[in-house]
Parts: sequence; C-alpha cells; structure tokens
Amino acid sequence: MTGFAARLAAAEEIDGGFAFDITEEWLQGRTAYGGLTSALSLAAAQRVDAELPPLRSGQFAMIAPLAGRVEARARIVRKGRNATWVSAELSNEKGVGFSASFVFMRQIESAADIAGYLMPEGVNPAQHAKPVPMDHAPAFLRENFDARFALPKSALGEADLCWWVRLKERDGLDPALEAVLIGDALPTAVLPLLNFRVPISSMHWHVNLLEPTPATEDGWWLLRSTSEFARDGGASEHILQWNAAGRPVIAGMQSVAVFG
Repeated sequence: MTGFAARLAAAEEIDGGFAFDITEEWLQGRTAYGGLTSALSLAAAQRVDAELPPLRSGQFAMIAPLAGRVEARARIVRKGRNATWVSAELSNEKGVGFSASFVFMRQIESAADIAGYLMPEGVNPAQHAKPVPMDHAPAFLRENFDARFALPKSALGEADLCWWVRLKERDGLDPALEAVLIGDALPTAVLPLLNFRVPISSMHWHVNLLEPTPATEDGWWLLRSTSEFARDGGASEHILQWNAAGRPVIAGMQSVAVFG
C-alpha cells in the first residue's frame, strides 16, 4: 500500500488541477471516504497559490458517489489583504461529485483569547487504549487507519463516539492535510443506536482549523463525534479533534443522511 502523500505527489497533472485514482482501500461503501475527498479538494486548493496563509476553515459538500479516477480543480475566488477564499471541485465522467470552499487567513493580533474545547476528562492514553475491532469496518478505516477506544461507555452520551485514530502511513503529509484526512474517520454518532446496519451518507461537513500547523505525537489524534438531534432521515453532529497533548485542532459540524 502506497501512502497518501506519495500518491498525491505522483498524481497526474491536468489543466487546472490533477487527477487521482480512488482505489478500493479508500472506499466507504460505493463511494470514497469523506476525509479523503476533503483532503483531495484541500490539496487542489493549496496548489493555486504557493504563498497561501494557513487554512482557517473549510466547507465540504458530498454531492454524489465518487470512486475510480477523479479530477480535482480549484480557483481563487478572492484574495484580500489578510485572507484568501478558494473553491474546489472533484468530478468524474458523470460530473461534479464533491465541492469545497476554503478560507486561508494569516494570524493577526487580537484581544480575544478563549481557551475552549477542552479534551474530555478520563480519556485513556492512546498507548493503553483498547483497539477498535476492524472485522466489519469499512475498507477505508480497516486499510488506512489504526483506531482505539478513548473513553469507557460509562463516560459517553446516547449518541457519542470518542476514539484515538492515526494513519498507518503518514510520512510527508502536510499538517493541515493530515488533520483533515483524519477528521472524518469516526462513524456518525447515531450509528451505534442503529446497530451499525443502516446506510448513512455525509452531506455537508464544516471544519474550523484551530492550529495553523496541527501536530501530534506518534500520529495519534483524538476524535469525538456527538449528535443531539436526529429525525426524519437526518442527523446533525459535532466533531471535535485534539492532538495527543490535548490541544484542540479542529472544531467541526456535519449533516448526515440516515437511510433507515
């Protein structure tokens, strides 16, 4: 298995972007894992300007299933003094299957300083945490990630998942790319309530990057996904991500279709 960074570096250049082959080990059912398509769109955005400031936020729309060869293109929407807006799309022979909007913004002095999004209490250190069984996990998770339970069931809410996750092959990855690639790895928080047997599909994912260059120890990131509303085929969930030292790196929100 070739790591994502190496495959990305070897991607075929095309007019306005690059082409990438989404292979079976990155699939979640019949479509690509959302963290992969999000990372591909971010990679396309990063290529439009070599002097982009750090990523501050991204909005991702999972429009249609994508697998096999996809083409990634991006363009600058606006370049201001402090921030640059970039849009990106992934497409195949059927048209656009994924779109993204990014804000890259330099750090500026501010009187606001709020240290929120604290790591949950009682988290088991990654090196001592129990591995997540992979026998029935989707291909993308089984083939590309290690995962461990970070909190005991007694510390979790009704629709609440908290895992340590790391990429098996992460050498050479841009820090923001790694954080985004990891960030969607958990199942949707309501899935355990449905015995993991109901089809689901991410529709929109919004992330705010809280660190300009996210970094962690030994590749481990803590992810927590919670849902406080699910009804009529839809669920709204919050996804938070910390590094191994407990620093928050991503605050996100996701809209999920629940087919059953």
